[in-house]
Amino acid sequence: MIHKHLQILILSAVLMHTGGCSYNNTLEGLSSGILNENDPQLVSEGLPSYLLVLDGLLEGDPDNVHLLLSASRLYGAYASTFVSEPERARKLASKARDYAHHALCLKLEKICAVLAAPVPSLEMALNDNKGDHLDILYGFDVAWVTWIQQNSQDWGAIADLPKTEAIFRHIIRFDPAYDHGNVQLYMAVLSSQRPAALGGKPEAGRAYFEKAIEYSDGKNLMAKVLFAQYYARLVFNRPLHDQLLRDVLNTPARSPGLTLINTLAKQQAKQLLESADDYF
Repeated sequence: MIHKHLQILILSAVLMHTGGCSYNNTLEGLSSGILNENDPQLVSEGLPSYLLVLDGLLEGDPDNVHLLLSASRLYGAYASTFVSEPERARKLASKARDYAHHALCLKLEKICAVLAAPVPSLEMALNDNKGDHLDILYGFDVAWVTWIQQNSQDWGAIADLPKTEAIFRHIIRFDPAYDHGNVQLYMAVLSSQRPAALGGKPEAGRAYFEKAIEYSDGKNLMAKVLFAQYYARLVFNRPLHDQLLRDVLNTPARSPGLTLINTLAKQQAKQLLESADDYF
């Protein structure tokens, strides 16, 4: 089952990729402002207006792939990070997935056609893809993980996780540093859901976490928080857990494009440290 803290990773992936066509400058300017904000409550209150703008633009241009991905990512971020009502969050996550699915099917028909098929069929379609439209694949996969997160009580949804991993692995094959290393961070989290004795891959998860930190030059503090949350707690490594979180608390949040994410990371690092004695 996907942990609630994955919501912050989704928010990071969303905001660092929003943009599109003739609206590019406006969307990128808004996204930049959001990413560099150090007041999460202000962002939470302002995001719905941005969503309505994107919906309005898509009414007049429904097959604009860039707008579809922007809307998908933002709906996913809002649903998973700022909405506390489960039913509403599921509804918004479904809209995010629908937008991304439409974009995928417009540009990658062969992959679109096998999404409901077994994993090997999807892997075959991905193998035929030569690294085209990685932005669309990534946007769809983020939306899919978001939807699964919001429907984690549905075992049918959870059963799709191996397919999301297949897509992330495909992206890593062509660009291991994609999205400032966040593609590695998704694989890290997905690999660290269960201990090795129950079929998990925590050591593979650790390697992904370390790569994610490397590709962000250590500036994405959320990578260290998730490393502590998913890997260090899973394997009961208290020294690593506390070291990672203290590093986060001792590092300034302000960093171009990462201030909001780092502010949220510092809040969660404090909570995880405070609960460490009870956990370990």
